Amino acid sequence: MPRTNSTNSDRSLSIAKSAMILQGAMQEFLEHGYAGTSMDRVAAAAGVSKATVYSHFGDKAGLFAAMVQHLADAKFSTVFAVAHDDPDVRSALHKMANTSINEMIGNKSFRRFIRLVYGESGRFPQLGQIFVEQYHKPGIEKLTDFLTAHPQLDLPDPEATARIIVGAMVHFMHIQHLLHGEEIMPMENDRFLTVLLNMIPVI
Repeated sequence: MPRTNSTNSDRSLSIAKSAMILQGAMQEFLEHGYAGTSMDRVAAAAGVSKATVYSHFGDKAGLFAAMVQHLADAKFSTVFAVAHDDPDVRSALHKMANTSINEMIGNKSFRRFIRLVYGESGRFPQLGQIFVEQYHKPGIEKLTDFLTAHPQLDLPDPEATARIIVGAMVHFMHIQHLLHGEEIMPMENDRFLTVLLNMIPVI
C-alpha cells in the first residue's frame, strides 16, 4: 500500500510539472517565437530545471507538439460535450459550431498562437505539420465521426462535409479576427453559422 501511495503521488507531481512546463512554454513561444524560445527559457518560466523539461518532452519540437495536443484536448472536450445529450442533430451541430467559434474568438492567447504557427511555419515547416497533425486532423476526425453516426443527415461524404464546415469556420475567424476585418466585412456569428449549417440536409 505505501508503494501505491508513493506511485500515485509521483504521478500527480509529474502531471503538475507537465502542466507548469506547458504553461511556461506557451508564455515563451508567444513572447519570443519558436526560434527565439529555448528550453532554458521554458524551464525558467515554469520554475523547473532544464533536465525536467527534457525528461518530460524530449526536445523543443516535442514540447511544441505536446502544447498543441493540450490545446486540442481542451478545445474538443468542450466543443463535443455541449451537444452530447441533444437528440436534434441540427441543434447539436449549431451548439458545437457556436462553442467552437466562441472559443476561437474569445481566447486571445489562442489567436496569438495561430499567428505564431502561421508566421513561423515558413522557416519551420514542422510547426505547421504538427498543428495539422495534433489539432486539425483530430478535429476533422471527431466531426466526421459525429456526422457519420447520424444517418438522418443526407451526406454522401461525411469527411468532406466536415472539412467544409471547419474550413468555413476557420476562414470566418481569420477574416473577422486574425486579420481585423470585422469592421470591413461585419457579420454576426449566429447569422453565419445558421446559414452554414442549413446547407446540410436532414432527412
